[in-house]
Amino acid sequence: MTSLSSVCVYCGASAQVADVHKDAAHALGEGLAQRGIRLIYGGGRVGLMGIVADAALAAGGEVVGIIPDHIQSMEVEHTGLTELHVVDSMHTRKRMMVERADAFVILPGGLGTLDEAFEVLTWKQLRLHDKPIIVADVDGYWRPLLGLIDHMVAQGFARVDRSRLYRVADQIDAVFTALEDAPAPSHPAHSRHL
Repeated sequence: MTSLSSVCVYCGASAQVADVHKDAAHALGEGLAQRGIRLIYGGGRVGLMGIVADAALAAGGEVVGIIPDHIQSMEVEHTGLTELHVVDSMHTRKRMMVERADAFVILPGGLGTLDEAFEVLTWKQLRLHDKPIIVADVDGYWRPLLGLIDHMVAQGFARVDRSRLYRVADQIDAVFTALEDAPAPSHPAHSRHL
């Protein structure tokens, strides 16, 4: 594949999670920085979001946060980033994250992470982009969701070619291997439709 200059990471903002997820976020942020890959993320300083950003920064990496003003007003934005963009809506945030990223990694998270993940997956299915998407199934966190997707396919509600749409990695080393092995995009993003 062509070399990655930036990876968008979707993940949770809760700090009340198992250490295995915190460790994975730290390893991902550090690993991106060590490879010279810019982190694009939601701009928060709490939970896995804060951990992945802090780890990338501590390892000398560039970190770009994109946060809606209504979330920034709750004082949860990370103030030590390379760049912090405050935007007018969640829609603008998600569009900018997709436009600035060469690939996506989905760490464990909650409803917000699901929203971002399904949007980027749907956009890829609709051929609005063709960037690699890696589901980081740390400690089996996403196993129920992956089972649901298989159920939707079996019931005829989705035609998902998992190998074309996304890859699953059960540890962070495997995330980087999947990113390295992903094919280069076969068509340009149609960002005017995002």
